[in-house]
Amino acid sequence: MVAAAIEVAEDGMAAGELPIGAVVVTGNEIIGHSFTRDAATGRRLVHADLLAMTAADEKLTTSRHPAPLRLAVNLEPCLMCLGAAMNLGVCEVYFGLESPGDGAAGLVRTWQPASADMPWFRPPSVVGGIRRDQVREQFRRYCETAPDSRFRRWAQTLVDLPASGGG
Repeated sequence: MVAAAIEVAEDGMAAGELPIGAVVVTGNEIIGHSFTRDAATGRRLVHADLLAMTAADEKLTTSRHPAPLRLAVNLEPCLMCLGAAMNLGVCEVYFGLESPGDGAAGLVRTWQPASADMPWFRPPSVVGGIRRDQVREQFRRYCETAPDSRFRRWAQTLVDLPASGGG
């Protein structure tokens, strides 16, 4: 699944966006996918994972999902996107590269659900580091060609993360 998110991120990079891509999967079917759209829209709430989940939500009924929902992103989700994943009922999140400045995967370990009346609003299981070095390489390629901007400077912090040695 992370491989599919990496492919979507490549599409985003080709469109002049940061290389961040996401897919939402139920069973073996991708029901939502997107890359981030910060550059094209000039807006901040257009994260790849949020847009992919919105697309998936449009295809789902509110009463029942055909199978558990899984989210794959090439970059660790932020707090906003993890909250959206919980609200959508995503049970598993997979990501490639950690995002120390704004990633929220660590919060899942300490989340305490407030109510048994909201069984869909539970923290998903989160697995990171899948194809990590491949994602880091995507960001390196982005930084080589992107004009100087806050996006490129932020992306460089991801490139500067230590290599995992495996990937």
